Amino acid sequence: MRLQLSTWPEVADYLSTRRGVIIPIGSTEQHGPSGLIGTDAITAEVVSWRAGEVLDTLVAPTIAVGMAHHHMAFPGSMTLRPSTLIAVIRDTILALSSHGFTRFLFVNGHGGNIPSIQSAFYEAYEEMRVHHGDGAPDIACQLCSWFSSPAVEALASEAFGDAEGSHATPSEVSVTWHAYPDQQRTPVLNPPVAPQGRFTDSRDFRRAFPDGRIGSNPALATPELGARFVEVAVDYIATTYGDFLKG
Repeated sequence: MRLQLSTWPEVADYLSTRRGVIIPIGSTEQHGPSGLIGTDAITAEVVSWRAGEVLDTLVAPTIAVGMAHHHMAFPGSMTLRPSTLIAVIRDTILALSSHGFTRFLFVNGHGGNIPSIQSAFYEAYEEMRVHHGDGAPDIACQLCSWFSSPAVEALASEAFGDAEGSHATPSEVSVTWHAYPDQQRTPVLNPPVAPQGRFTDSRDFRRAFPDGRIGSNPALATPELGARFVEVAVDYIATTYGDFLKG
């Protein structure tokens, strides 16, 4: 059910009965000493691929670089300006809608993307209105940040308590280890649970959180827990957004 592994006749056949598409979106940014730089894109992608199988819904290629300016003091991090990310999302929606897709579920893996994603939805709606008026396709867009679903939050609380934190969390690291078990890193983390706090720009982030973690202890991550997080996230998507994707 992956768009990039389909042929155009297969997509045309899909569109004869279905109109929904799942679009994974994440970020390419540091995730502490043990977290992969691609964590936010990997987690969104893994959850989306599994949800696509469960819901019999096509999954578009992952938008892997997001809005991550606050991580740019750490080598390897990448970012788009909010305006660039909005344009990428809007153009993705418009390109797919031109072929007949009308229901767009963005499965998000990075909190910093949320304002841009929501803004892009309205830009796409407005562009449709301006160019097509009352004859515009009846498109609808939804955002689902897999990490903030109630079931995922409950599992994270049960498994990690306060050591879940808010960045480089053991839940997201667990999902990457489930997806890529040969990519586990286990450096010594000092302190085991990182400090909490606020920040402004990337320099302030690096000063406040020198190893890149916020409030988390990713040493608690396991591939087995990663599989459970994927399962509960997909269950949430299937029950909450299943009818939407069939529209």
